[in-house]
Amino acid sequence: MASKPVGKGHESSSDDEAASASVSNSTEGSTSDKDKTAIEMITRYMAEKLGFIDTEEKSHEKVLDELTLDGVVKYIKEGKVKNIITMAGAGISTSAGIPDFRSPESGLYHNLEKYNLPHPQAVFEIDFFDENPKPFFLLAKELYPGSFKPTPCHYFIRLLQEKGMLLRHYTQNIDTLERVAGIPGECLIEAHGTFYTSHCRECKAEYKLEWVKEHIFSDKIPICEQCPGVVKPDIVFFGENLPDRFYSSIGEDFPRADLLIVMGSSLVVQPFASLVDKVRDNCPRLLINREKAGEGDRLMALLGMGGGMDFSDKSTRDVAWLGDCDDGCQLMADKLGWGDELRDLIKKEHLRIDNEKQPTVVKEENTEKK
Repeated sequence: MASKPVGKGHESSSDDEAASASVSNSTEGSTSDKDKTAIEMITRYMAEKLGFIDTEEKSHEKVLDELTLDGVVKYIKEGKVKNIITMAGAGISTSAGIPDFRSPESGLYHNLEKYNLPHPQAVFEIDFFDENPKPFFLLAKELYPGSFKPTPCHYFIRLLQEKGMLLRHYTQNIDTLERVAGIPGECLIEAHGTFYTSHCRECKAEYKLEWVKEHIFSDKIPICEQCPGVVKPDIVFFGENLPDRFYSSIGEDFPRADLLIVMGSSLVVQPFASLVDKVRDNCPRLLINREKAGEGDRLMALLGMGGGMDFSDKSTRDVAWLGDCDDGCQLMADKLGWGDELRDLIKKEHLRIDNEKQPTVVKEENTEKK
């Protein structure tokens, strides 16, 4: 099994085995994707050995004037940034109230004991789901989109999109909060799938979020209207491949990026974690997280095979801002002169969400009175 669910928000690497509403897959894609990656690594290695790429010169090229958040902000203000890629893990969603997987108080894996599973992870294993889908759908009521509001991180990403600076947002999360925040679907790569759509396990018929939600909250297993198959949300289970769009977009997006921002991920789960090495060598990389993450192997870096993030004093482009993701995004917005704009956007959007929920609450109250 190659990938595991991502861990707690702003998480440590030990927590990255499971996501707050984020499930990873157990394979890294098709054989052709793996072969292509291997060929790229070998080609790069040979090019450097033959002198076509000057590794020593490249590694000392100055990208940021200072390796701080201020340095990144200055880089943006100088007009050097037009295509930002953001990468996010569970850390951007935990302040929304979505339970994480590992903490003893609210960890979902801990609470799964009541379902008598062979082991907690089984609830997200495709083979177990096909045998007994009920535990997953019971758990899905706790995770289902519509019960949570997007966080300042989500709205900061939307702000980047509105300003024409967001090339793409890659997320490990399945909570659909990016969509709730108003980030257009074409800007999203939901690496571990999404609750937004569902498909029948047998005939592959597609169903929308509300149809499946109605069944789940009625404590019914969603059964296809066209055949006896179970309808499963399009989140990626252990034993399933990541979405094709994830792989097809990487080669197109990352070479174009002139700034990479990673938020709330410990960059352990593969293949998502390796994406930080897909940007150009002169592309600044900013980590907003509670702990440093994604630091790579220096030997691999020297071989041109991807060295991860480098927060040492020898780094020329990697910055780690440590703290809560929401605080980091708001601070960055403040420094860019967008602080009030972000606060107003959050206030307006949360009010809109509350107003949209009110008719549903009134309807439920009237039903109870009858």
